[in-house]
Amino acid sequence: MKVLIVCTNHDTYPVKSSKTGVWLNELTHFYDVMAKRRIIMDIVSPLGGNVPVDERSLDLKDECNARYWEDPAFRQKLQNSLKPSAIDPTDYRLIYFAGGHGAMWDFPENNELQRLAKTVYERNGMVTAIAHGVCGLLNVRLSDGTLLIQDKYVTGYSKVEETLVSFVSEVPFYLEDKLKENGAHYTKAMIPFVEFIEMDERLITGQNSHSARKIASKALEELFEK
Repeated sequence: MKVLIVCTNHDTYPVKSSKTGVWLNELTHFYDVMAKRRIIMDIVSPLGGNVPVDERSLDLKDECNARYWEDPAFRQKLQNSLKPSAIDPTDYRLIYFAGGHGAMWDFPENNELQRLAKTVYERNGMVTAIAHGVCGLLNVRLSDGTLLIQDKYVTGYSKVEETLVSFVSEVPFYLEDKLKENGAHYTKAMIPFVEFIEMDERLITGQNSHSARKIASKALEELFEK
């Protein structure tokens, strides 16, 4: 079985000087759960090549982050991500959209990423996403013309969480609002920044970075144990 992980290439904010990119533990925690089951994983990004890491997420006190950050093979995959055009989506049973604010700029309107998600889903695979990475699902249309998330229960980074981290002035939209506008049934935890996932058939989404392991575990359970 192969898994495809989607990461952002975008690393700048409109005003803030700090750099964004993928949120590291949304990648490493998911990756670690899959690696322990010997799952083959590929990393793709909208442009291919280097995947920037949000500097605020580079927490090397997190043992999992440190282990992968110091792993040359993992860093090589991160610096040489594949282009969507090089991907045959029929090779994958699961696609995972990792988050980080950068995803809000280069995921939503990317037709190639939408094609990958659509194909995996329509071949009875699983589509998964976390936090800001859920914006990669906003405009995925299935063969019948309906949006993938229409009438589905999903979660993702909430307006409250965006406000609490003081990035409201930087983001191009509120993910929570866009999910609702596109017909999804948005849910979230009562308390911000706690682990929370939502599952609707073969669609699994996580609210924030604390949810990555649970998404991976639930996906493996669905794929292998049912």
